[in-house]
Amino acid sequence: MTQELAGKVAVITGGAKGLGRGAVELFVAEGAQVVVADVDVAAGAALAETLGSAVRFRRADVSRREEVEALVAFAVAEFGGLQVMFNNAGVTDEATGRLLDDDFGAFERVMAVNVLGVMLGTQAAARHMARHGGGSIINTASIGGLASGYGFPVYRAAKAGVVSFTKSAAIELGEHLIRVNCICPGNIPTDLGTFQAPAPGMTAEAAARLQAAIGEIRMARQPLKRQGRPLDVAQAALFLASDRAEQITAQVLSVDGGATAGDVRSLIQEISEARAALAQG
Repeated sequence: MTQELAGKVAVITGGAKGLGRGAVELFVAEGAQVVVADVDVAAGAALAETLGSAVRFRRADVSRREEVEALVAFAVAEFGGLQVMFNNAGVTDEATGRLLDDDFGAFERVMAVNVLGVMLGTQAAARHMARHGGGSIINTASIGGLASGYGFPVYRAAKAGVVSFTKSAAIELGEHLIRVNCICPGNIPTDLGTFQAPAPGMTAEAAARLQAAIGEIRMARQPLKRQGRPLDVAQAALFLASDRAEQITAQVLSVDGGATAGDVRSLIQEISEARAALAQG
């Protein structure tokens, strides 16, 4: 490791599992002191204990202003400052059916965590950073916030909001040397929204078959034939948090194997094949 974050203090929300945990582990390996924030107390505390003295855990519901402000104050009190805020915590609406049938029952929670949580985290961190020479704020959105598609209407709308808010915040906070950027993960299996978590009572063999089948479907829609990992998102966040990105702000970085570049299927090829088949018939 190159110790790119030596001397920096970071807060990573949703840091106990999945993409957040990957970032916590990499940031610590690169020399940062990290506060892990999550509502999963057991997982967060266990991670902090595993990684040692450079890590603290703080339970925080990012949709609650007082808990986010207390989180930032905790990081400053424990480690003496705050240079990096990674607003990564998120939830999904799990609505895979048709829009006409959706009751929007998850609307308030999804918007509160995914949008308001990012806004509160940005504001609380920026208030400290503005008085202490600036810093880096990184927000987790999703390729679902960039590309339209079937299902997850509330989640897609929320993540699109994160993208827009990131750019607006970057414009306003630039005068304080605060950089605000956004990462949009694509096909990276975690417990959130991948459909790969086994159903209750499912055997290990059946769960493995499920994961393989879903992985094949997802990979077919991605130009780069490589399965993404939480470490890939962590590496992107590391770059944006580091001094190598000092001139980078208001950017949206997709970590998606090219999935948002365009349709992997060739319409021209399919038409040509259809014409050829008709000609032969």
